[in-house]
Amino acid sequence: MICFTGDRGKDARYCSAILFDFDGTLATLNVDFGSMRAGLLSRIQSYGLDVDRFKDLYALEMIDRATEELEPVRPDAVPVLKEECLSLIRDVEMEGARRGMLFDGIRDMFRILRQKNIKTAVVTRNCFDAVSCIYQGIEVECDAVVSREFTQRVKPHPQHLITALALLGVEASQAVMAGDHPMDISAGKAVGAYTIGVLSGYSGTEPLREAQADLILDHITDLLTAL
Repeated sequence: MICFTGDRGKDARYCSAILFDFDGTLATLNVDFGSMRAGLLSRIQSYGLDVDRFKDLYALEMIDRATEELEPVRPDAVPVLKEECLSLIRDVEMEGARRGMLFDGIRDMFRILRQKNIKTAVVTRNCFDAVSCIYQGIEVECDAVVSREFTQRVKPHPQHLITALALLGVEASQAVMAGDHPMDISAGKAVGAYTIGVLSGYSGTEPLREAQADLILDHITDLLTAL
């Protein structure tokens, strides 16, 4: 195991596994979320739903809400709407993936962690094809990849992390969750994991501190100096 001591004055935490977000943490953040949201709202509106109730939701949660509202009035249209929306999201993700790249040092980091007998998992709301497009061979270099296809509930719901931890055979108390978004931190907190925020993607320092990240790093590979 390895030992982390955070920057919030907390005791050291022994760790045998690290869970990583993907976009903005391991790879460049190239997903056009604005285009994605606009496309989803347009599709949802075409089914006669009031899109004002969806504007504050994340993309996948938009689909959940839309199918819930459509079910009582047009149950036959639910699977069609869901497929259209998921296809739209996948298209945007794949476009971003084709322009994306891993941050420097990511493959070396996974190699070093394996040498130290630290288990690794990627926990992402992305589809697997987008992840593997950017990180070819990830399923070999990482112990588990839990994209949205492989969990019933995605981050920030803790079930996403619980699924990854079960695959690794590691207790949350001996795990680290690392990501660039406050939802990564809140999901990690929810399961009792140590949390690391990184400044390479979505968030600045203050949102990650507000989410109560135990440690904040400029880049994820900086964790190697914190072992």
